[in-house]
Amino acid sequence: MVRFTAILLLVLTGVLNTLGADTSTRIFAPSFRTLKITNPDNFMAPPVIRLNSNDQLIVTFDEISEDYRQLQYRLVHCNADWQPSRLVESEYLEGFNVADIEDFAFSENTFVHFVNYRILLPEPGMQPFVSGNYLLQVFDRDNVDDTLLQVRFMVSEDTAMIKGGATGRTDLGFNAEWQQLELSVDLPQLKGANPYQDIILSLMQNGSEITTRQLSRPQRVEGETLFYEHLPELIFPAGNEYRRFESVSNSFNGMNVDSLRYGGSNYHVWLKPDSPRALRNYEFDSTQHGRFLVREYNASDSDLGADYITVNFTLDLPEQRGMDIYVDGEMTHNSFTLANRMTYDPEARCYRLTMPLKQGAYNYRYLAFPANNDPLAKTSAPFTTNGLLNPTAIVEGNKYETNNEYWTGVYYRAPGSRADRLLGFRQL
Repeated sequence: MVRFTAILLLVLTGVLNTLGADTSTRIFAPSFRTLKITNPDNFMAPPVIRLNSNDQLIVTFDEISEDYRQLQYRLVHCNADWQPSRLVESEYLEGFNVADIEDFAFSENTFVHFVNYRILLPEPGMQPFVSGNYLLQVFDRDNVDDTLLQVRFMVSEDTAMIKGGATGRTDLGFNAEWQQLELSVDLPQLKGANPYQDIILSLMQNGSEITTRQLSRPQRVEGETLFYEHLPELIFPAGNEYRRFESVSNSFNGMNVDSLRYGGSNYHVWLKPDSPRALRNYEFDSTQHGRFLVREYNASDSDLGADYITVNFTLDLPEQRGMDIYVDGEMTHNSFTLANRMTYDPEARCYRLTMPLKQGAYNYRYLAFPANNDPLAKTSAPFTTNGLLNPTAIVEGNKYETNNEYWTGVYYRAPGSRADRLLGFRQL
């Protein structure tokens, strides 16, 4: 009983420390790399499982190290805004909220040595029984208050039916630089709810957290159906197709790779120089919508056999005074720091960035933000329109034809309750 109480206090301390903190998918400790959460049956599926189903997700990550460490993880229930809810663990989780990460292995035949860790969700002894947003936090067994990395996922009741799509016919213009969503939500199993007070619709473009929108009121309601049309929050900058490169072998150049060679302790890869696309016509490309896939050409298990390489990005762009240029994609988790901020080379008249990445296939794009400003904050024109952040405007441009994914979630907060339930989720 004493041991159980001690564990519970430690867990509650860790959860309380998340209040008001950064709850984005993020790596906090510099020795960790390549954090990814996927559906084992569908690489392109969002990180969502259905409540009381056999759905599973896999979380993988590496630590650059010669030896493993004793890692554990916990789950934090969050509201629609991804801040921790007021539920205590026994109200959303069956079992203990601390689990050892026992599935790990050492890298094989790589120049950079690392330990690969894997978590299969949900585990039999840690089952969520309440829908909503969840944050998985990894920490060292000897320091439960220090979160090393964290990743978001969702548990859906799958009772709300979401219909709709995106169009270039927007309230800001016709087939120009915007896309507008038109949605309807059927709630056949929710009786007595006030759709103008109890329902939140959450939207996100290409899984990018900086694009998150939340609507607290539908435009109109007919019976059990909520309609969301012609609302400012439904308008998104169209962006452009993601750029791509592949470095799956150190024996040959992959897609968009100009050259590679061994340099000291690992291989270095130089991508072909990129150029701005804002003023060019739209060009179709079938991409992974920002995702990356770890892969090594000859490895039987790429998670262990893919090496860490140094990737050199070059963007042929005149200096943008007062602006910061970032390389962005799932690989950066919308983290805009020195690690992915480009540096202008005045002699070569271009922007450069060196980034360590694991071998594989990557999607990326270039985003521009006012210098020394929080990229998550709204900024002034011309980088916003109608108050909407528009970081693709300078380099990538916004093309209405772009194939974007839109993640849509419907949340319900019952009167007097202390948490938001996720009634339904759909990727459009």
